[in-house]
Amino acid sequence: QVQLVESGGGSVESGGSLRLSCVAYGYTYSIGRMGWFRQAPGKEREGVAAIAKSSSTSYADSVKGRFTISQDNAKNRLYLQMNSLKPEDTAMYYCAADYRLSRQWLLAGEYNYWGQGTQVTVSS
Repeated sequence: QVQLVESGGGSVESGGSLRLSCVAYGYTYSIGRMGWFRQAPGKEREGVAAIAKSSSTSYADSVKGRFTISQDNAKNRLYLQMNSLKPEDTAMYYCAADYRLSRQWLLAGEYNYWGQGTQVTVSS
């Protein structure tokens, strides 16, 4: 089992920045990839960014050039640096992890382990 705990959410004005963190506990050696997802009220959960243990990354088109995913394997931590935030980035952000091989890194169904989420609110 893997437990994930997110932090770093908050409220910022449009154009601002936030850094989200996620710490993994438990059988972390089995994790092959981790990702950040978000869900706004009334919308489906969508993949934002993902990273493999090899440090290969994948981003949603909507955040390319603004968000950066990174990891510290020694500390079992995942990060999401979010710059140039827009009101449409407002959502609950979730950290996710899985151990299986997959080519669909930004699909929620490809992840078994989820955190409780951290809220990001961007005002115009």
